[in-house]
Amino acid sequence: MWVGRTSCIPGQRRVGPGRPGSPRCCRLTPAPSCSPRTMNNSTCGQEKPGSAQVLYTYTGALLVLGLLLNIWALWVLCHRLQRWTETRVYMANLAVADLCLLCALPFFLHSLKRKSPTDTLLCQLSQGVYLVNRYMSISLVMAIALDRYVAVRHPLRARALRSPRRAVAVCAALWALVVGSLVLRWFLGRQEGGFCFSNSSRQSSYTTVFSLLGFYLPLAVLVFCSLQVVAALAPKPAADTGQVESTQKATRMVWANLVVFVVCFLPFHVVLTVQVATGLHSCALRLALDVTSKLSYANCCLDAVCYYYMAKEFQEASALATPPSAKARKSQESLCVTLA
Repeated sequence: MWVGRTSCIPGQRRVGPGRPGSPRCCRLTPAPSCSPRTMNNSTCGQEKPGSAQVLYTYTGALLVLGLLLNIWALWVLCHRLQRWTETRVYMANLAVADLCLLCALPFFLHSLKRKSPTDTLLCQLSQGVYLVNRYMSISLVMAIALDRYVAVRHPLRARALRSPRRAVAVCAALWALVVGSLVLRWFLGRQEGGFCFSNSSRQSSYTTVFSLLGFYLPLAVLVFCSLQVVAALAPKPAADTGQVESTQKATRMVWANLVVFVVCFLPFHVVLTVQVATGLHSCALRLALDVTSKLSYANCCLDAVCYYYMAKEFQEASALATPPSAKARKSQESLCVTLA
């Protein structure tokens, strides 16, 4: 009895005969399932030519500029200013956090390139230092906004609530809170499957929750306090020219601080929120997370511009500005205590 032979085309497989003498047949072999929810790095397109060079140039420029700006700012804050104020304490801690983040950035980016089934020591250390200082920077921006709000909107209570020692205590509490939350995040992440970003397929849900809480709560506080301060600084009809100029400058600084914070950090956390809400892990979301996270690196440089070099007493201490007139100086000094 003749048994037919059937050749299969690519994408089909040969199956055995059903009855004796029946020809073998071919069936389509189903392709491996690949949905946006199960997509991993290997299914996404390869890195485009030239993208690595753009990333290295961008990161290198941020490192050089950020290190120079923050080291100079920290030197002026610690050695050139005459006395410690609340804002000076917060700014010094902010400069330290930004410097530590910049120093950890090359190792952090290197750890993201390494694909390992387990969390290596390099990725845990570099990403731990990166996360501590990123969310410490966010927390300090919130603390500065709260300090301004208390001083401007509640000047009578400010005398009892504000002091350099209290600012030191607040900074110490923030460092302890951020480091403690990261330790808890690391422990829960290890229990659930992974701590490092490079192992995003095993990312702990706790990791994302900590990231979102560490941003949206400070954002709400910053927006509320900034709007309240701007409203309080609205120029009065009977105000003299020097005071009007002083309040306008202070208002611009508050707006600049808010805009820098929103532009640097909001896009990344919005994309992260979308990923959590939809449960998707598509290539488009991965690309959006990658681009927006690198945008947030610029905050290390912009902090120095907005918080240090726009400050009156910082400019005078670093000889970046000429002394103002006596009348303008008197009105500016009333704001210097709260807005630095």
